Amino acid sequence: MERTAHADTFARDNLPPRGQWPEFRFDLPELQYPARMNCATVLLDDMVKAGHGARIAIRSLDGECTYLQLQAQANRMANLLVRAMGLKPGNRVLLRGPNNPMMAAAWLAVFKAGGICVGTMPLLRAKELTEIVNKAEITHALCDRRLDAELKLALPSCPALKEIRYWYDDETDALIGNQPAGFKNVNTSAEDVALIAFTSGTTGKPKGTMHFHRDVVAMCDCFPRSCLKPSMDDIFIGSPPLAFTFGLGGLLCFPLRFGASTALVEKFTPDSMLEAIQEFKATILFTAPTMYRALAGIWGKYDLSSLKKCVSAGEALPDAMRQLFKQASGIEIIDGIGATEMIHIFISHAPEHARRGATGQAIPGYVAVVLDENGDRCAPGQIGRLAVKGPTGCRYLADERQSGYVQNGWNLTGDAYVMDMDGYFIYQARTDDMIISAGYNIAGPEVEGALLSHAAVAECGVVGKPDDERGMVVKAFVVLKKDFSAGDAMKKELQDHVKRNIAPYKYPREIEFATALPRTETGKLQRFKLRTTP
Repeated sequence: MERTAHADTFARDNLPPRGQWPEFRFDLPELQYPARMNCATVLLDDMVKAGHGARIAIRSLDGECTYLQLQAQANRMANLLVRAMGLKPGNRVLLRGPNNPMMAAAWLAVFKAGGICVGTMPLLRAKELTEIVNKAEITHALCDRRLDAELKLALPSCPALKEIRYWYDDETDALIGNQPAGFKNVNTSAEDVALIAFTSGTTGKPKGTMHFHRDVVAMCDCFPRSCLKPSMDDIFIGSPPLAFTFGLGGLLCFPLRFGASTALVEKFTPDSMLEAIQEFKATILFTAPTMYRALAGIWGKYDLSSLKKCVSAGEALPDAMRQLFKQASGIEIIDGIGATEMIHIFISHAPEHARRGATGQAIPGYVAVVLDENGDRCAPGQIGRLAVKGPTGCRYLADERQSGYVQNGWNLTGDAYVMDMDGYFIYQARTDDMIISAGYNIAGPEVEGALLSHAAVAECGVVGKPDDERGMVVKAFVVLKKDFSAGDAMKKELQDHVKRNIAPYKYPREIEFATALPRTETGKLQRFKLRTTP
């Protein structure tokens, strides 16, 4: 590896052994990167240097921000991190906030200063934040003042996290404003870790996926270049949080890489999303399949003539939903599958190459196959495990699950697919216990843990139940202790209890009370039997 610029080598020290890395491919000319690069330089400073500083970079309900203004704000925040907070290259920085210009500037500031971004979704609770902070040994945090409650609850259990600043706080905002508008970016190696993105596995134990500065740029030079083909006049908009790599790419890195602009809105309903598209004259939309279903029903209420391209990812896109949206909007959704481990989308299609029922083909820069249980390639039409190689790939932070995700150089995504004779991939199901509901990944065992912390619960099992609207919903089977009674009041009490303890979107929308749960002789819960319960 190229000489690191990180004084704090925690991330490099906790990379998997080289022999457990996937095979990386850099087949395209645009993927031939220099040995030293800082992704903030590439995404922002190079655009200003090329004469695009006056172009609009970020649009919001509060106004517009040019590339030059965004650069100045990111530089001030980088100076805040280094001068006021003592950040050293390689330190991990927790980022906590909704999608807004300050959150965007914070991401870029950490990259500039050679820190490592760890984004967290606004809905995460103290318990979940504690697990992330301690797993990544996070030392610094930048947080929206409106989201400080759960972070403050987590702090007593996070001894390493010492330096915290809250923006939209008069003192910190003044401190940022007084910082110099210039900053010399840290000369990071292309293989220095730039971000750690957390994804919950089927056990609920958080997995940190480590991505280099090179990876952040590579995700911009594959999917958008081949499938979106954006121009400088495009205006991106969407619902995924910047803490998701789906949102980080689609709503910040992609538009910056192509000199376009992004409209950042903190919270969406179907109506407010269409209102925003109309107001900002957005041209490219990123959201989940369930939102497209909702948008189709109200499409005619707004002038959406500016919108040209729509991207769906986060969960499987049912063909019926795609056709419903196309009938309402006239737009063929660009479906895609990505993974936090891969940083972004690796199978998709340009709109003109969409095939009904298929996710798409491996995009330029990636190769994908379907493997059987022996690791051999499946014949066309045979169901197997999706396996991928490309310029990005899985490197877990100090996690024994690395050897399960990467095998023989392939990234095994945990998805079951079929490939047809023309190389189109057709989604079948997840191969693990992850529940994907309305674009969110939810680990059943984590929900079980929240339920078991309630005084009334003796046993429980959580599975995903197919649902036409959300793809899947969380369903819990609960055995109550003898002094408690089943009923609607108890269901609501348990649901509210889960919402208070973990992110609210993870709560069980369905609860079925049982007298016992199916288990093996050794006491292991047989979730497959719960899934087949009518």
